[in-house]
Amino acid sequence: MADSAFPQELLNQPPAERLQYFHGFTMAHPQLQETKNALMTAMEDAAPGSLIFVFGPSGVGKTTLRLRAEQLLIQKMLPELDADPGRLPYVSIEAMAPDSGVFNWKEHFRRILVSMEEPFIGFRVVPPLPAPKPDSSWFQMPNSMGMSSRLRYTVEQALSHRRPKAVFLDEAQHLAKMPTGRRLLDQLDVLKSIASRTRTLHILVGTYDLLFFRNLSGQLSRRSVSIHFPRYRLEQDEDIGVFQNVLLTFQHQLPLEQTPDLMACWQFLYERSIGCVGVLKEWLGRALARVLREHRAILTQEDLEWTALSAAQCQQMLAEARAGERMLVECENSCLRLRQELGFHNDAAAAVQHSPEAKPVPVVSGRSRKGQRGQRRGQRDRIGFAARATA
Repeated sequence: MADSAFPQELLNQPPAERLQYFHGFTMAHPQLQETKNALMTAMEDAAPGSLIFVFGPSGVGKTTLRLRAEQLLIQKMLPELDADPGRLPYVSIEAMAPDSGVFNWKEHFRRILVSMEEPFIGFRVVPPLPAPKPDSSWFQMPNSMGMSSRLRYTVEQALSHRRPKAVFLDEAQHLAKMPTGRRLLDQLDVLKSIASRTRTLHILVGTYDLLFFRNLSGQLSRRSVSIHFPRYRLEQDEDIGVFQNVLLTFQHQLPLEQTPDLMACWQFLYERSIGCVGVLKEWLGRALARVLREHRAILTQEDLEWTALSAAQCQQMLAEARAGERMLVECENSCLRLRQELGFHNDAAAAVQHSPEAKPVPVVSGRSRKGQRGQRRGQRDRIGFAARATA
């Protein structure tokens, strides 16, 4: 009991309280810390209206990352929020999976307004605008627009007035569930347009499916930042040590009378979590619930085996993770093709040209090319009678 890190009074609490404590516990492991720092830096450095993509395997801890970033935003913006009570630090929603294969923008806009606590959402109308001047290219927005357009207009007005630092869109990969690539580009154009008009950062958090968004257009690539939240990989010795430290932390946070020895089966724990801390924590939560339900004092390997994901489930998760990791690796052929399209037909020549010892090629005069085929000599041509006499 001496090595337990949870409050000892939890042992006198009902099982629900003890389980809630473990679910609410989070740790700042290295991958989470590095990704969080990268995200906060990107939010500070990105131009207003930019898009930030945060992607990683399912269960790696992206939701925990988002919640941590939201907490840091509140702490950082406290002076501004005190000075302007009407301002919001952020807006956060989850992109709902489409029921019919087409993303429901009307429901998306409505959820944004609900998260901003906008009153009378169902009664919003577009106010009539004054008639434009004859010499003005500005046009009046018709009142006959559809409900989706009206809600979008309301969202843009609300974001402009409430001025949140960022809009977090969790499970953003649901935007990719479109019939064709062209429709997918249209989806991102809507977000890009709203972000640009309101000058609000939009942070899309999701799985590796977000990788398809990055290169849909040159303009989108220019205005977006990509952040990878990786899992711990068994082929890297450093990652093995960090994963084992994560296990030690979790085992001391399980509110049980006896501390379990998770290190004794760390390979099995890695196997059924594929190195994702989020998957591991959910798994330990299920095992803890089983122990508490049966009023036992310690968590055993049998509890872990009973509550583990199946091998088939883990194989599917691993296949998706590896596919995304392969997409992130920039292959040599892609670099070579880019250089060729830019005009670097020879890598060796390009390297010489960019080396510090490279010198400009001297211009060869016409006289020095004497005797070369297809080259005229640098002299005057005869004309008139003299030319006919020598012909």
